[in-house]
Amino acid sequence: MKLAHRIAVILFFLLVMHPAMAIEEPAYDVLVTADDYEIRRYAPYIVAEVDVDGDMKKSGNDAFRILAGYIFGDNEPGEKMAMTAPVTTKPAGQGQRMNMTAPVLSSPAEDATEAYTCAFVMESRFSMESLPKPLDSRIRLVEIPTRVVAARRYSGSWSNKNFLKNQDTLLAALQGDGVVLSGQPWLARYNSPITPWFLRRNEVLVEIEWHDE
Repeated sequence: MKLAHRIAVILFFLLVMHPAMAIEEPAYDVLVTADDYEIRRYAPYIVAEVDVDGDMKKSGNDAFRILAGYIFGDNEPGEKMAMTAPVTTKPAGQGQRMNMTAPVLSSPAEDATEAYTCAFVMESRFSMESLPKPLDSRIRLVEIPTRVVAARRYSGSWSNKNFLKNQDTLLAALQGDGVVLSGQPWLARYNSPITPWFLRRNEVLVEIEWHDE
């Protein structure tokens, strides 16, 4: 990454920490609010994604730097784009809908070395045709269709242990309420790696079956 891009990434991290900074997120409607989760319907959006190796925490940090470089000008024609959130993390090799599914798949153990696909949400003003082309060949641009998910918010570290703890709470609550899953849980991170752990907003999300009455 060029020096100018590195400086821009550092500034990005600092700005994301600022509580007054408005960061664009994917649009969604809240359908249900429960004690341990809420159910949301997301509108379609586009992500830039990259596959990285390492445990959940390390892979997320590495991907954050790669994707932040892309939005700060490591693209053709060198356009700087606005900051967005979240960065999402899921096991690599899984697709976008039913491929993120199967809760029967076991999650990696704490600090295990795995491969993950991490994604950065693109600004809503862009289409697939108008997005700048990544110069880093590892980055893919993918359109995510509308979907209904259950989300549980939590703070703390990005460790797999913390994720699994909140994943188990979410899945148990959904099972108790008779909600049928159609996806494998994934992690959404809304802050930079330099944000203190106790100030971080994290979410575990899982796609579910939903039929409007």
